[in-house]
Amino acid sequence: MIIPQSYIENSVSIALSEDVGTGDVTGLLIPEDEVSMATIITRDNATICGIDWVEEVFAQLSHDIHIEWEVEDGDEAEAGQTLCSLSGNSRALLTGERSALNFLQTLSATATVARLYANEVKGTDCKVLDTRKTIPGMRIAQKYAVSCGGCHNHRIGLFDAILIKENHIEAAGSIARAVEEARFNSPDLTIEVEVENMDELQQALEAGVDRIMLDNFAPDQIQKAIEITDKRAELEASGGITLENIREYAETGVDYISIGALTKDINSIDLSMRFGLF
Repeated sequence: MIIPQSYIENSVSIALSEDVGTGDVTGLLIPEDEVSMATIITRDNATICGIDWVEEVFAQLSHDIHIEWEVEDGDEAEAGQTLCSLSGNSRALLTGERSALNFLQTLSATATVARLYANEVKGTDCKVLDTRKTIPGMRIAQKYAVSCGGCHNHRIGLFDAILIKENHIEAAGSIARAVEEARFNSPDLTIEVEVENMDELQQALEAGVDRIMLDNFAPDQIQKAIEITDKRAELEASGGITLENIREYAETGVDYISIGALTKDINSIDLSMRFGLF
């Protein structure tokens, strides 16, 4: 997944604006021309993600900060490992410290969770997908982190694919009517329907959708759904699937498993920046 530089610049600009505001008044304690060196260290085992955001934070604060990375996005790091070394204007380093670490700790947390799930389905043909349960304003960044962790992206938002759920079906009157309207409005987009039982599965198949989401289906029900579908549509399992049981679901032969926890249930990676004068 390629992230537009303009998106990173905008995200960083917002972060610095809310943190720095009218100016870093504590930073004024440091002589204007003082130069320091620093290192960023992880205190947790982690899959690293967010390097471009860290780079942009310091680029927006100073033109003379140099960063030398010992890892790349997607690399696994061990607790205690140095991720990068920085050198340059002391004020800029101190001002950007928290914003830089916020991006790095959050995106690395997402990538780390994604790596855990990706490892659990290794050896199967199943792909683990993210969802739209993301931190507001960080949708693209978190989806990038998911890919760094080895999982895959579902639709980005409400604009690039159609996912017809229970409320859409209720409003439209039936699965067939919802699909017909969706196909008329957006003929070039993938159409997916969420179903809760075998009867709805059959209706979705008859409507000729591209993908069917099996909501809260047990593994034996998924296997039955695979037989009924007979490759007429892709199948995606969702609901009640955790790190502890995802392997069982993946081994049913389902095409995809979507996991909200990839972006929603994350604990920030513990990072620290250590300073020293030249």
